[in-house]
Amino acid sequence: MSDEQITIQTRDGTCPAHVLTPAGEGTWPAVIFYMDALGMRPTVVEMARRLAANGYVVLVPDLLYRYGPYDPFDPEEVFAKGFREIIGPLMATTGNDKAAADTEAFLAYLDTRTDVAGTKIGTVGFCMGGGMAITAAGTFPDRVAAAVSFHGGNLATDAETSPHRLAPKITAEVYVAGADEDNSYPPEMAERLTKAFDDAGVTYKAEIYPGAHHGWMKPDFPVYNEAAAERGWREMLALFKRTLG
Repeated sequence: MSDEQITIQTRDGTCPAHVLTPAGEGTWPAVIFYMDALGMRPTVVEMARRLAANGYVVLVPDLLYRYGPYDPFDPEEVFAKGFREIIGPLMATTGNDKAAADTEAFLAYLDTRTDVAGTKIGTVGFCMGGGMAITAAGTFPDRVAAAVSFHGGNLATDAETSPHRLAPKITAEVYVAGADEDNSYPPEMAERLTKAFDDAGVTYKAEIYPGAHHGWMKPDFPVYNEAAAERGWREMLALFKRTLG
């Protein structure tokens, strides 16, 4: 297993990133991993490592690079002291539109790698990254074959950058997993998203995980739910295998 630390030049600056690849020689499909708002930290890299071990080149860009350098956050400490106060300034530096612009550079980087098989990729995002993964699918429909959102928030709002607005452009197969305890993705928003997908003819599966809370996939979050997380991993890997090989 290889873990390369690289930088990618975007329109707005230099974005640090990790690239995780399977062990051995070969070529593999690529997946872009859109992080949650707590940024780059060991848990994010370990999750990407697990995905890579299943046969993918996984690119994990630091989506908070516009903010500048920061020390890794401890989620338990952040949630105890005040999420918005601590993370809000970093979140303000990114968003679905900026992530979409960044993805152009991410795709260009992947195109330079000789270990990436084909041009079709997958995207997966967590929390704020969930909307980014769907946005990437709608912005680059010729490149994204599968998009996964885990406990993504604000997926269907009145905002111009709301991911559901891109449904008519999405050709990827999409999986959306929400929690039944998540104020950022209430039932009426889930209905609005699925209606947009239905109206646009998107191939998708959208589920609400009972007993799960926002952030349940992340092992370092206080709300981590192992059973629900393993279910999420099964769904994601099955989708990527089906669409990317």
